[in-house]
Amino acid sequence: MTDRAASGVSAPGARWKTRLVGVGMAALFAVIGLRAASLSLAGAPELRADAAQAAAARRADILDRNGELLATSVSVYSLYADPRAVWDAAETVEALSGVFPDLKRDRLVERLSDRERAFVWIRRGLTPRQRQAVFQLGLEGLGFRTEVTRAYPNGRLAGHVLGHANVHGRGLAGVEFALDNRLSGDDAPLRLTLESGVQFALEAELDDAARRYEAIGAAGVVLEAETGAVRALASWPPVDPNRWPSEPAEVQLDRAVGAPIELGSIFKPFTVAVALEAGVVAPSQRFDLSQPVIVAGKEFDDHHAPARNASLTDIIADSSNRGVVRIALDVGARRQREFLDRLGLLERAPLELAASSAPIRPAAWDELSLSTVSFGHGISVSPIAFASAFSAFANGGEVVRPTLLEDGAAGDRAPRRAMAAPTAALVTAMMRETVVRGTATRADVAGYRVAGKTGTAEKVVDAAYAEDLNVTSFAALFPADDPKYVVLIVLDEPKAVEGGATAAWNAAPVAGRVIERIAPLLGVAPVFDSPVRTDSPSARGAADRRSL
Repeated sequence: MTDRAASGVSAPGARWKTRLVGVGMAALFAVIGLRAASLSLAGAPELRADAAQAAAARRADILDRNGELLATSVSVYSLYADPRAVWDAAETVEALSGVFPDLKRDRLVERLSDRERAFVWIRRGLTPRQRQAVFQLGLEGLGFRTEVTRAYPNGRLAGHVLGHANVHGRGLAGVEFALDNRLSGDDAPLRLTLESGVQFALEAELDDAARRYEAIGAAGVVLEAETGAVRALASWPPVDPNRWPSEPAEVQLDRAVGAPIELGSIFKPFTVAVALEAGVVAPSQRFDLSQPVIVAGKEFDDHHAPARNASLTDIIADSSNRGVVRIALDVGARRQREFLDRLGLLERAPLELAASSAPIRPAAWDELSLSTVSFGHGISVSPIAFASAFSAFANGGEVVRPTLLEDGAAGDRAPRRAMAAPTAALVTAMMRETVVRGTATRADVAGYRVAGKTGTAEKVVDAAYAEDLNVTSFAALFPADDPKYVVLIVLDEPKAVEGGATAAWNAAPVAGRVIERIAPLLGVAPVFDSPVRTDSPSARGAADRRSL
């Protein structure tokens, strides 16, 4: 007996049975295929749009001036659902909440229960661990899409400068917003003037100062005077661009660029400079400051013992309100206003950031405004605008537009003369005395010959000055005999935790610590042409305790 006969099935019958099974399987796969095609076509607009957005999201890298990566585009997984294929919406959301505890459960259950929907985003930008955890749940109706998103490998470093771009490839803040067309339309990396090491040092010292002095905010600038290149620009509290949408508004605020503020006595060198330019004072002139100065019924006084024979250097070094008000009255409102305009302080800083804020100027430039502006009250400017203006002392009297672009593509960058070179050099020498023997001895750094001016301004709260709330600042140049860089430190509402609450106690020493850290990074060699003073920060000795 043959094997075929032993099987009990004839050859024609076997072939017929095989055909039936084949037809049934083909029909089953056809149904499945049609269903899949139906779902795909139903969701096609969303998927096509998402694919287009992913392509648009790929942007040029952002680098610091040395080529260190600050921002880049990376591929990530995003989780979506097809509600028509979800077996139980509530159970699905309950399982997913174990991976994503912050899910808005009720809202997601509602969306996944809607059988009219073909596509619902659940979470975008998953980490590899999150993707694996979701995959292991084995839930029906879920899928992963590969998207392109923006990543900032250094976290908070230069966060406010870089800003943020969303998953659709649109810049929303900082450089990402201001140069959106350049970043989305050109594959070549965008190189900034920032130096990551200098930026890190500035941010670290601002963070330490804000915590040490219990300030509510802070800002800092490091500017190359001759070129206007911004080597570091920082605001505290810092912001992480990777988490920008979830950061509070007060953290997203860029205090260095977008928050004009009254900076106080760091304006006094400008008052002396315009007086010298106008010829209303002589470099060797002496002033009797033993009596208060009264303007429009307001008395201007000093916080230290009155001087009967004060020089211009004494007025700056001792931060005399009486002295600068008397000088300003001789200068006059018109010349003061024109001088500040030449410095760029009556307009927004022409930096490549849309957040750069316009100043708040006096409503009427009368004698009282003339007097208060002479020592930095009654006018609010952004720290970057002030640092740019202050660079004129380091740049032979010329102001160069600040820039964040290493390639110099900042439009018209021709310098603007604000004062004569001898005036700039003379006032810088006066500010060196402020650090050597005046209100800023805590800013001194052995070998780097810092020059600068302290500022302590009562803060404006509800349209009135609050006597117990200060904004303190220190504007510095170094090295004083051949200035290359400007450093500006601003602290908002520092507390008197190590002495006084004025700039002499907080902003000045912070600037000194910043300079001590960044000078070697910027290639500035120390010069030890005299013994280290016992009251310098390096020696950590006793320092002058005058208040401004």
